[in-house]
Amino acid sequence: QYKFRDLTIEELKNVSKTYPNFTFSMNTYTFKDGSQKDLLNFSGTVPVKYGNSYNIPIQLWILDSHPFAPPICFLKPTANMGISVGKHVDAHGRIYLPYLQNWSHPKSTVTGLIKEMIAKFEEELPLYSLSSSDAARQSELLSYIAKITEGETDMKSRSKIGGKNEGCFNKITVVGAGDLGIACVLAVAAKGVADKVILLDLSEGAAKGGTMDLEIFALPNVGISRDFSASADSKVVVVTVNSLGNAQTYLDVIQSNVDLFKGIIPAISHYSQNAVLLVASHPVEVMTYVAWRLSAFPKNRVIGVGANLDSERFQYILTNLLKAEVLAKDAWVIGEQGEDKVSSWTSYNLAANQMEGMAARNSREKAANRAMEVLKGKGQRSWSVGLSVADLTDSILKDKRKVHSISTLAKGCCNINSEVFLSLPCILGTRGVIEMVKLEEDPLVQEKLQSSAGSIHDLQQQLKL
Repeated sequence: QYKFRDLTIEELKNVSKTYPNFTFSMNTYTFKDGSQKDLLNFSGTVPVKYGNSYNIPIQLWILDSHPFAPPICFLKPTANMGISVGKHVDAHGRIYLPYLQNWSHPKSTVTGLIKEMIAKFEEELPLYSLSSSDAARQSELLSYIAKITEGETDMKSRSKIGGKNEGCFNKITVVGAGDLGIACVLAVAAKGVADKVILLDLSEGAAKGGTMDLEIFALPNVGISRDFSASADSKVVVVTVNSLGNAQTYLDVIQSNVDLFKGIIPAISHYSQNAVLLVASHPVEVMTYVAWRLSAFPKNRVIGVGANLDSERFQYILTNLLKAEVLAKDAWVIGEQGEDKVSSWTSYNLAANQMEGMAARNSREKAANRAMEVLKGKGQRSWSVGLSVADLTDSILKDKRKVHSISTLAKGCCNINSEVFLSLPCILGTRGVIEMVKLEEDPLVQEKLQSSAGSIHDLQQQLKL
């Protein structure tokens, strides 16, 4: 079956010698198009130092054209582990590395791939332990859902006046019925944000999209459809779709998402011409840009979830865990998701004189650095992103004019001249972004934002829109 059997066996012997804990087997791999193939794969742990020492479980599938084609790589988290989505790992645990993208025999080897994997994981740990506090938050969400099913929220009462149903005032559509899409529906419904929530299931077959249980238990004010027309007149459209496939490079994965968006965004824009588009697809900065281009909406009405979740956590850590004597409401996580995010501030009034101001600034920066270290250990699970989406839609529909760190067009900010989306603190209302909040002028922060903008712009230039 393997075209270059001897070369493959020789290389796997080298892997076994370097990593004796790996186990080898033949299993069936399913590709994006549904085709299947029996492939050699091996599983084991790689040692990673990230403050402490960790053993990261991985699985590599060896294609039958190996060593002229790179392996397909996945994380294999245990039940008490969560995946930290980043530049090199997607929500499904698929691993993307420059080494894979630039694979070339005989220079490229599996042992060399694993060495780069370890190096990248030491920069950004791909897994985290599920804590008791995580479980508590999830329990809180489930209790809200229980209240909905018992009719204890005020969603029904708001949609009825004098006993007559006056129709939908605030309608939200969630596009994509994967784990993230369903988490968004449940969180939005639990928060009582909308009079009507439509889950647009684009999957093939009634049960594939994970919507069957929603149909069975029939949450109030939640509808499921496979027709774009059901989204008509939505005030907010949340896009959660992500491509699942066998793309070999990070660029290929993004291009697959772009191709998905080409069939979704124009249709959504047609039926809800005044909606705010809220993008949660990965990578959020690039996909928000794609949604903006394909929708032809003004920039204020196309935003991404960005660093809203990180910022809320950051402020909570400063106030409740570190008990820091800083104005946490002025502290933000900005930039791009992943290892290149950075903390910043919107408050400038530190102290009356220069000496006191310097001391206050140093104290504040120490607290921020400690908070960012704590934040690194927090992953972004579907339900936590769903809660963040509910938070954003709440601010938009209720015109709260609350400040959130969301992905917005950054051109003109921090000397950025390209059309890229980065997370920046913005005031949100019914028309999306009302105003961008001015940040402190920190040369290091500006340099990091400009670097992120440059790399994102270079990536966007390679996409076929």
